[in-house]
Amino acid sequence: MDPYDSRAAISAFLFKKCRPEPVDLAFVLCSPSISSLQPAIALYKSGLAPKLLISGAGTAVSGSVEWAYYRDHALASGVPESALLLEKAARNTAENAAFGAALIEKELGWAQVRRLAVCAKPFHMRRAIMTLRRHVPADVRLVAQPPDDPGDLSADSWWQTAQGRQRIFAELGKISEYALKGDLGDV
Repeated sequence: MDPYDSRAAISAFLFKKCRPEPVDLAFVLCSPSISSLQPAIALYKSGLAPKLLISGAGTAVSGSVEWAYYRDHALASGVPESALLLEKAARNTAENAAFGAALIEKELGWAQVRRLAVCAKPFHMRRAIMTLRRHVPADVRLVAQPPDDPGDLSADSWWQTAQGRQRIFAELGKISEYALKGDLGDV
């Protein structure tokens, strides 16, 4: 098999992106850097998402907890506190999905959430969607909204650096681990 075909297949599998559309909520999976919040803010400012759910308790590049770093950035970007739901305990994607889905049920109810924007790193989008699919009702539409940030790995160039290749193959491994543990839903 031509190596380009393998790269293209991996990119097509991992890197998912939908056109922006109206959603009931933007679900942001935190990471140490802030780029995953960018599409959620854009959706809010364009009137396509009335609320943002920020999920993550890891450590941000600022040294603070991720959810607080993201919240502060959202507030500074003009998103009011009343438009934010904060999930403060998740330390991995499985917990983001489980804890975030429970918060949606408690605070909004699934009857109020029919379309959910998924905001996560571009290379992480497949696992984020598959993990969320296990925890959200089957009729809720999941809309992939990764950031377009030059600091993030790109589907067009991830293989050009050792670090990029390592991150991508680690992500493929995590998808396998999640599948074996039963943490993924059907997509």
